[in-house]
Amino acid sequence: MFRTFINIFKIPELRSKVLFTVGLLAIYRIGFYVPVPGVNQEKMASQLGSGGGGLGQLAEYFQIFTGGNLQQSTIFGLGIMPYISASIIFQLLVTVVPALEKLSKEGETGRRKITEYTRYATVGLCFIQAIVWMRFLSSQGLVYPDFRGSMMYWFMSLLTLTSGTVFLMWLGEQIDEYGIGNGISLIIMAGIVSQMPMAIMTVVRGATLKVGAATSGSMDPSKILFLVIAFVAVVAGSILITQAQRRIPIQQAKQTRGRRVYGGQRHYLPLKVNHGGVMPIIFASSLLIFPGLIFDWLYGATQWNIWNFLGQAMAPGGYLYIVVYVVMVYFFAYFWTTVQFQPKEMANNLRDYGSFIPGVRPGKRTADYLEQVMGRITYVGAAFLTVIALIPTLVAAWLHIPFGVSAFLGGTGLLIVVSVALDLIQRIEANLIMRNYQGFTGASE
Repeated sequence: MFRTFINIFKIPELRSKVLFTVGLLAIYRIGFYVPVPGVNQEKMASQLGSGGGGLGQLAEYFQIFTGGNLQQSTIFGLGIMPYISASIIFQLLVTVVPALEKLSKEGETGRRKITEYTRYATVGLCFIQAIVWMRFLSSQGLVYPDFRGSMMYWFMSLLTLTSGTVFLMWLGEQIDEYGIGNGISLIIMAGIVSQMPMAIMTVVRGATLKVGAATSGSMDPSKILFLVIAFVAVVAGSILITQAQRRIPIQQAKQTRGRRVYGGQRHYLPLKVNHGGVMPIIFASSLLIFPGLIFDWLYGATQWNIWNFLGQAMAPGGYLYIVVYVVMVYFFAYFWTTVQFQPKEMANNLRDYGSFIPGVRPGKRTADYLEQVMGRITYVGAAFLTVIALIPTLVAAWLHIPFGVSAFLGGTGLLIVVSVALDLIQRIEANLIMRNYQGFTGASE
């Protein structure tokens, strides 16, 4: 392993890509601590940083998978989430809008046009989110009085937050072109991994030799041992399910030309078990943030006990919250697979290339078979996502462990880190093997 890291820096081109990527990620982390002028950072950190209440949980969850931080109003406070949202919107629109679908099939030119539309949509989403966020800060008294009524301050704040997200988008594109790995994913991963030292310090500060300590935040030896074992087990399971595939045998038809016979090879069509990746968890978690906030607001306005009961039931760790979470993860897993996986198009491509699935007729029968297989493996993938998604919430609620610590035992953040790390390792290993160096898996040519 150590020799493999040395080999990375022996190749000038690969060394330049790695150092360029690390440099841009360092720039991102520096800008992460540049505050927006006019915001009372100390009061904001004390009000939202404690994690108490729905707003604190919203801020903690936001920074887990966006690369931003709402507990400090910095120039990168919105993170890269507006760009991700715009990308998801256009991915969905491509499947339902004929003009965009036609544009996506025009090759590189069409993809560049869609990317341009995505950038424009990102700017619009940034302005909307920045307006909502700054209005919230002003209503909570987190903006200094001298700045609250100033239109110039509002314009400066909106422009600063929007420019921060656009700059992050530009950093990601530069990593894609001149660095190594997926730039946007690496930025999100850097934001998630940067929270790990704080989580470790939380465990160290709460560590105690008293077994069975039930106070919130206390870490007795049994809890620490559980956290270590659970972290290793969940990471191993995440790697396994991320790499898991259902391989469908594909037979190529034989063709006779003169005295020679071409084709006849046997291939495999890999179908990912977790086809939706982290998207079902992101959709379900994002939507479940709001019911608890709405019920708490209704209870404060009407003082009806029914809203208080529903607010407690829909709080993270509540029975109704868990049930709804499971249902929504399954729903969005199938929804995302339906949007992204096109069995008819795949069946037509197999037929056009003279390939077929043994025992299945080409055309509609092949499409129905692929859809049936994908439906079954999606059920397994959704079950895994449900377990991964619920582990942090259950651990935080039942063992009285802070959410900032339990978040590293599962959920969106862990899946993103595992997926991005695997992709980065595969790209580095491909560069090493291409130049006859030994890779991380020990393979060499």
